[in-house]
Amino acid sequence: MEEKELYQKLGYVKISPYRSKTLKSIGSEVKMPSEIAKEIGIKTSQVSASLSDLKKEKLVVCVNEEVRKGRLYKCTEKGLEVQKYI
Repeated sequence: MEEKELYQKLGYVKISPYRSKTLKSIGSEVKMPSEIAKEIGIKTSQVSASLSDLKKEKLVVCVNEEVRKGRLYKCTEKGLEVQKYI
């Protein structure tokens, strides 16, 4: 990822404490929204909104999109790169 794009994405994540905490919580693991919520102490609905934002920016990806319950998320390469600076 080029430097300009990195800083744009980093700013987008850092402006929201929820997005920052959500991205950090996932790290290099694969997690469900409920696990992230419990870990960082916010509501699952807030985590879901953050994941939706991060997904639009291609920082996280849902690895089992076809299921309704028990969705799993992991960071993309871009997400892992942005994580280093939070």
